[in-house]
Amino acid sequence: MTQNRPTQDTDDLRLDELEFETLTIDQHGPIAVLTVNRPRALNALNAETLGEIGMVAEMIAESAEIGALIVTGAGDKAFVAGADISELAGLEGVYGGRDMALLGQDVMTQLSNLPIPVIAAIGGYALGGGLELALACDLRVASPRARLGLPEVSLGLLPGFGGTQRLARLIGKGRALDLMLTARQVSAEEALGLGLVNYVADDPLAKARELAEQMLKHGPLALSLVKEAVRRGLDTTLEAGMEVEADLFGMAFATADFREGTSAFLAKRKPNFKGE
Repeated sequence: MTQNRPTQDTDDLRLDELEFETLTIDQHGPIAVLTVNRPRALNALNAETLGEIGMVAEMIAESAEIGALIVTGAGDKAFVAGADISELAGLEGVYGGRDMALLGQDVMTQLSNLPIPVIAAIGGYALGGGLELALACDLRVASPRARLGLPEVSLGLLPGFGGTQRLARLIGKGRALDLMLTARQVSAEEALGLGLVNYVADDPLAKARELAEQMLKHGPLALSLVKEAVRRGLDTTLEAGMEVEADLFGMAFATADFREGTSAFLAKRKPNFKGE
């Protein structure tokens, strides 16, 4: 499956000036908001939507203007209610299913590997592929009305967009298997207790903006290095992870941002980080 291109030439355009079929993009200063915009389908993920999310992630990875990304869904019923079941039902055989899984996994990995903070603002159902989309983000903020789960076994499937791997790494094997094997949905409060979400807020988008603004007060290179250290460290042993941390700590020492941060601290002023 190939990713769809936006319907305008991307040269010299802001991200929010591009037109997508199933997404909307808003950009206010260094914060971009990606909204999955299929409310009649409860924002379900189909191949077109996945391709467009991948395109946005690719563009953000190359952008020097965007410092944080918020991912949300249109309407008040769903963040993303899952993968598009009507599309899944039309796939043929092992290879059709595997290709769809690989597309979803690739897009979620693109999102997860962005060098900037990525925050999910969950205003309703985040089920199946929708929860997998949220799991690819760094932090998750849920509305009290949100319901979260990976109910794929109720369809005779298993999570295919990285859910079996990311959920277990986030909340532990036993809790992850409980959610996946029972197919049960959890409330925002239970998700908070499980460590599945970081915050519960009446207005998750506003809370996500607040978090993004707080993060952007700090050195952008340092934010990126923190993400890299955690990502690489989780894939190896504790000892090897600490080696990664030491290497990245050394890299941070060589940056102008580190010199600015320490100078500002000693001078008792606010730092002016430039990402250099």
